[in-house]
Amino acid sequence: MKELLELYWTFVQIGCVTFGGGYAMLPILERELVDKRGWTTMDDLRDYFSIGQCTPGIIALNVSTFIGEKRRGIAGALAATVGFLTGPIIIILVIAAFLQNFAQLEVVQHAFAGIRVCVCVLIVQAVMRLWKKSVVDPFTFALYLIVFVLHAFSGYVLPVKLPAAVLVLIAGAAGILMSTAKNRRTGKAGDAK
Repeated sequence: MKELLELYWTFVQIGCVTFGGGYAMLPILERELVDKRGWTTMDDLRDYFSIGQCTPGIIALNVSTFIGEKRRGIAGALAATVGFLTGPIIIILVIAAFLQNFAQLEVVQHAFAGIRVCVCVLIVQAVMRLWKKSVVDPFTFALYLIVFVLHAFSGYVLPVKLPAAVLVLIAGAAGILMSTAKNRRTGKAGDAK
């Protein structure tokens, strides 16, 4: 029960600062879950982000569910998910109740402008971290370029708009094929010895 409460409370705190969505949350999740608590590794966290990107819902919420399940099974998944949702629901209800009264104030508009800038910085930082740990060889760089071009130009130059989930699945399949080919070459080289 103590660990379930810890999962709940940790994700309440994380959920309260979920500005900018999943990728903006990566530095916070890394600090809290990898560095501070040791509940997961950075490699696993990147995997959770990848899976969370191609499953329905908010990436950071999906990650909280994965972490909770890893720690305490279904009960942990529920505790982490409900914890993550608690803060944002309360904040949204408070904002919805009072925003109409204050939205036109210049100080509120400036605050939102500042928050948008901060979110951009958090997303750029997350992209840089993901880049350094994911694009590690010529194959991953080529895959990055292909997926980037497909995403950037689909629906404009290409006749069809490719959903992000399809691109994630294509990249995953390419990674599996490359790994299989590499293992076959390594296996043949090992057999020759």
